[in-house]
Amino acid sequence: MSWFVLLGVAIGLAMDAFAAAVAVSVSLRAVSRSQVARLAFHFGLFQALMPIVGWLAGVSFVTWIASWDHWVAFGLLAVVGLRAIRAGLRGEEASETASDPTRGVSLIVLSLATSLDALAAGLSFAALGVRVWVPSLVIGGTAGVLTAVGTIFGSRLGGRFGAWAEVAGGVVLIGIGVLIVLEHT
Repeated sequence: MSWFVLLGVAIGLAMDAFAAAVAVSVSLRAVSRSQVARLAFHFGLFQALMPIVGWLAGVSFVTWIASWDHWVAFGLLAVVGLRAIRAGLRGEEASETASDPTRGVSLIVLSLATSLDALAAGLSFAALGVRVWVPSLVIGGTAGVLTAVGTIFGSRLGGRFGAWAEVAGGVVLIGIGVLIVLEHT
């Protein structure tokens, strides 16, 4: 997997975290440095761990699908991308709670919800025979950085770009899936 493709996957996967960070920061109105750090750390950590979980699950059945693995990768990325596009177009927000969503159970739920797409990416990596360790670090780091950016800008811009960022992330994921199919056919 090239660095260009890996960065595209990482940015595409991080768009859920970015959109959630924007939504959370809009609901908070003013964010502290510790809130930005908590969101960025947890979203990045979960985004880094979920591809590993998906890859470990996918390694066990990868020999069964080796001849059509690129189609599996495309299908998984397309499903994830379409889901992100649908959520962005519907204007679905990550979570709205009365308390601080950067603490406790709310933080864990948000972290898990924004990283489920990375699980599917891990399955795709296993199907393609890609080692997961470097991509996992890149995905987690990218998610952490974009979460911090989304949190800061969301608090300042009122969340204007949250839904569109999620749509753009979905388009990027589908595009990466198309590139994978083109590379393997």
